[in-house]
Amino acid sequence: MLALPLSGIKILDLTRVLAGPLSAQMLGDLGAEVIKIERPGTGDDARAFGPPYLNDPEGKANNNNSFYLCANRNKKSVTVNIAKPEGQAIVRELAKDADVFMENYKVGDLKRYGLDYETIKAINPGIIYCSVTGFGQTGPYAPRAGYDAILQAMGGLMSVTGHIDGEPGEGPMKVGPSIVDYMTGMNSSIGILSALYHRDANGGQGQHIDVCLFDTVIASLSHWLQIYLVNGKTPPRRGTWGNGGMPAGVFRCADGELMLVVGNDGQFQRTCAVLGEPELANDQRFVKNNDRVVHGKEIMAIFAGLFLKQPVAYWLEKLEEAGVPSGPINNFEQVFSDPHVQSRGMRVKVDHPFKPDLSLVRNALTLSETPIQTYRAPPLLGEHTEEVLGGKLGYDAGKIEQLKQQGII
Repeated sequence: MLALPLSGIKILDLTRVLAGPLSAQMLGDLGAEVIKIERPGTGDDARAFGPPYLNDPEGKANNNNSFYLCANRNKKSVTVNIAKPEGQAIVRELAKDADVFMENYKVGDLKRYGLDYETIKAINPGIIYCSVTGFGQTGPYAPRAGYDAILQAMGGLMSVTGHIDGEPGEGPMKVGPSIVDYMTGMNSSIGILSALYHRDANGGQGQHIDVCLFDTVIASLSHWLQIYLVNGKTPPRRGTWGNGGMPAGVFRCADGELMLVVGNDGQFQRTCAVLGEPELANDQRFVKNNDRVVHGKEIMAIFAGLFLKQPVAYWLEKLEEAGVPSGPINNFEQVFSDPHVQSRGMRVKVDHPFKPDLSLVRNALTLSETPIQTYRAPPLLGEHTEEVLGGKLGYDAGKIEQLKQQGII
């Protein structure tokens, strides 16, 4: 088997919940050795964000829930009480040999424990130290805790998400999944990889990376936010409508709904033909895309009436033949039943102590020369404590047992 891109990179992961763990998982998928530090007894906060939990073969309550499982594969779990000096010393010992130190504590918290960037840098000058927070290391909000939904609200995402004003259910709406956490995890990975390249390929040095949910959600608003920066006006909520090619949105059919995006004038002409109304393409209100944006409510209303005449499958087949982008609105069962999703292998199986064929979602990267083929189950709490402390730090069985008795591990 070929070596993965990050083989040989060692990561000490003190992150919890979602954004940081997702980033560390991505790096672990790419071959990095990730040692996850967890609190003895309770572990990562995400372990309490259930149900559902896996079923323990012995019927005991456990902390292996879906929230934790989605972000912690390809890691080793080591339990260390960093509130005690002996636990802090263990983490510092592990940091001496690490390439990357990841944490998502409140700003300043780890300084109390001697685990802040300056302290770790002093014992490992080449360390890449990535801090993931809600609001960043500087600014008036820096001390605050930050959760995905709060940042969706404060960063402007909810202001442009939801039903169109005047429609039932109007008002700001949260995006379903924790999308800001996921994007922040991606930004953290990009920052870490960039810093590693700077250090190793350009003769650079280690550095501190400051990644936060607030910066991430604002940057993610992309062309929506650019509209405001150009004309000073916040774009209205559009529901499922697009804000580029028009018409675009969800259309109800005779037996369900589909999503349509008409990306250019040629696609509009072909869509009109599919719908049995080719003359619409010559209507002066709709000839050019800018015209259709201006007259969006009119063309959307016309299309809404036409789509009701046939079932979803009929329209999808005809639109596909015409080369017009469209798709069904799938639930999760339908997603994993889709032949294309199956051909891409988006569901992977791992051998978990509680479930030998546990399903996970694969890493979205497909690399031709160094494919990601190894998926190890998210670890049980403290599963690798003895292995890591004995193998990396040389602790013997007596010392490990003593640390257990003291509540350090």
